[in-house]
Amino acid sequence: MDLEKYIAVKHKNSPTWFIQELNTYENQERITDTYEIKNYLDGQHNILNRPNFKYNGQVIEPRKIVIQMAKTILNFKTQYLLKNPVQFIGNETMINEFLKVNKLGRFDDKNEKILNRILKFGQVAEYLFINSKGRIDSKIINADEGTPVFNQYGDMMAFIEHYTFDGITYYVVYTDESVQEWNNEGGELHNVGSYPNISGLPILYMSEDEFSNTRGRSELKDYINILDNMEDTLSKYVDSMYKFMNPIPVVSGQQLKDSLPQDIVGAGINLDDGATFTFESGELDSDSFELVYKTLQQTLLDVSSTPAVSMNKTDISNLSEVSIKLLFSLADTSAGVYENYLINGFIDRWERVARLLAFKSVRVNEDDLATLDFKFAYNIPSNHKEVLDNMKTQYDMGAISTETILENSPYISDVSRELERLKDIDKVVNDVAVNE
Repeated sequence: MDLEKYIAVKHKNSPTWFIQELNTYENQERITDTYEIKNYLDGQHNILNRPNFKYNGQVIEPRKIVIQMAKTILNFKTQYLLKNPVQFIGNETMINEFLKVNKLGRFDDKNEKILNRILKFGQVAEYLFINSKGRIDSKIINADEGTPVFNQYGDMMAFIEHYTFDGITYYVVYTDESVQEWNNEGGELHNVGSYPNISGLPILYMSEDEFSNTRGRSELKDYINILDNMEDTLSKYVDSMYKFMNPIPVVSGQQLKDSLPQDIVGAGINLDDGATFTFESGELDSDSFELVYKTLQQTLLDVSSTPAVSMNKTDISNLSEVSIKLLFSLADTSAGVYENYLINGFIDRWERVARLLAFKSVRVNEDDLATLDFKFAYNIPSNHKEVLDNMKTQYDMGAISTETILENSPYISDVSRELERLKDIDKVVNDVAVNE
């Protein structure tokens, strides 16, 4: 089913069919789900709804300790995968053109934003265009502001961007052929303009959802419940500590009526012979609290595939390269999954870039695009000395080139520039040798 037939069958050829599409139950549920995640990341946790309680005849407001560890985990995952720029692999001429676009369009920064939103909300869209400076650029469309339209085969037929600014709601409808702009300025919905779409539909980056192949699932859902229990455990323990700091006075035996005057410095009580006076307080079971809290904390790290060492939960020293990799094996597994989600979108992105380059008289053919691939360098701690020693051994054996060493060196970020410098050094050395 194509878009035209879809609008005719489902929306009776309504010119404002996109409004009806946005109001479907499935779409409203998805947007509501996204807002709930945003509220959680903003600090609106379940612990804040903890009710007041009575203690010693007084109404007490309980401790409500919010732990924003979710942000820390998500930031770690983003930086672990994309702290180092993604490297392009393929035809050299094509890669040089793509690197120019990547640099001028600041796509490395956009990559981090895309991954961060996939982790948080399960999906995000990116629309490519040529900006006012004549450069290829892109716009990130958040999950709560973008609605893809699919046919029965799971193919995207259109994309609806919607947002509100200064009391006016704006709609941008993307199809394969055009981009239509609508808004309700003045109180009525009207078409602002329609423009040719030269880059195609927005690119949809999406994680996997067990119940749907047309929407993603936030990773945050896997460990919100664990964080809620950590906050609940910590808040209740702090409340208990304050309760037990207020001991109860207990008198055993007969207390004499004539006690010391209350208006003198100090205070005291008189007891009959053999009577005792003590303060009684409950005992805090700190060992049980520590066991429960640490168990929840370790479960959180396991479920989120976050290495304990990266969260300062493990003491390490003098580790080999293999030991470091073992510590980060779970993080590698998780990063590999999201690497595939990104690559699926990157392939579409750079195919669109090749299409836009044609408007700038730069041709990239299909054969060159078939060689395109991407290499991710995870931000894993490494024993630099061991890495360099291993590469030196391979170089002495003739099993590795200088360029490969530069590509894998932890101290070099621009391989091509470093190769040029080495050529300049060799040229100077040769000139000196000739003059001598």
